[in-house]
Amino acid sequence: MDVAVIGAGQAGLSAGYHLRRAGIGFVMFDHAPRAGGAWQHRWPTLTLGKAHRIHDLPGMPLGEHDPARPAARVVSEYFARYEAAFDLPVHRPADVTSVTDAPDGRLLVRSSDGDYLVRALVNATGTWDKPFWPYYPGMETFRGRQLHTADYRGPHEFAGRRVVVVGGGASATQALVEIAEVAAGTTWVTRRPPVWREGPFDDQRGREAVARVEERVRRGLPPGSVVGATGLLLTDEMRAARERGVLDRLPMFERITPAGVVWADGTAIEADVILWATGFRAALDHLAPLRLRGPGGGIAVDGTRVAADPRIHLLGYGPSASTIGANRAGRAAVREIVRLLVGRSPGTTGTGGNEPRVRVVTPV
Repeated sequence: MDVAVIGAGQAGLSAGYHLRRAGIGFVMFDHAPRAGGAWQHRWPTLTLGKAHRIHDLPGMPLGEHDPARPAARVVSEYFARYEAAFDLPVHRPADVTSVTDAPDGRLLVRSSDGDYLVRALVNATGTWDKPFWPYYPGMETFRGRQLHTADYRGPHEFAGRRVVVVGGGASATQALVEIAEVAAGTTWVTRRPPVWREGPFDDQRGREAVARVEERVRRGLPPGSVVGATGLLLTDEMRAARERGVLDRLPMFERITPAGVVWADGTAIEADVILWATGFRAALDHLAPLRLRGPGGGIAVDGTRVAADPRIHLLGYGPSASTIGANRAGRAAVREIVRLLVGRSPGTTGTGGNEPRVRVVTPV
């Protein structure tokens, strides 16, 4: 194949759409059993009306839907329609185990669905498969239950429990507000004071948040969270929860005991459950053989292109790790890949429409 796309979430589907339009032969891998990307794993009580804005994929709008329906179901159905409408060659479930350099300058993609030699790679594996668990002294002694938001399935299982929610992002506050309705008590702790944003989250705010993360990855630093850069949206639901005291935040505790958590001043709170809403890291283990990480711990990226290897584009990494930047990233990556495949250096300008067409390869 000319190109492999790893991941069929929003960024991967966007790339597939633009590759199809460019007439480039490509294959897509997705390790999930069905369409939907990370959205298919969201908890059932996260309805469309509560979810962050879901941007339309190129060429096909999401359309109007009942805001009371689970976001996981709505988005999964949308992605499935999209794959069928544009005949995207998604192989699933297919796990990519490694990407290595081939002797002839191509990339060898090893997967559970076979091995493929490609000239360029779009990596759109996102973060869902790499939940981040910070370590605090005493974690292993806690007698209650610990789980990450990746495993959260709604508030019902916390009825009558004393719950500590750790994390300052949207997932933390959404889960906290739900759990507070049924729990015996809740405690919210974050490393930094939360920043609440009034008013709609418009395109201008989105571009500003993306730009802050983009600057980090350009310098080769680990990307911050785009969601973290946007702040927390103060909806009517969140405002009401704050008035009830549900969102009264405490600083991070110092250690964990068998019965709960303890702060440096000796203050202790007993708990039955600790919910770690502490985010995710980029799922890039399969790219480790290419040694793309720099001294800063991140991968230096110019736009979507890996600075050290123009064959590789990272979508869902840094500024494109959200619905804000995914569509734009897919279009930009394919534009660069076309330039690479026709033999010109990525980043150079075209010749006014007289460029050679890339050969079309029909995926098997």
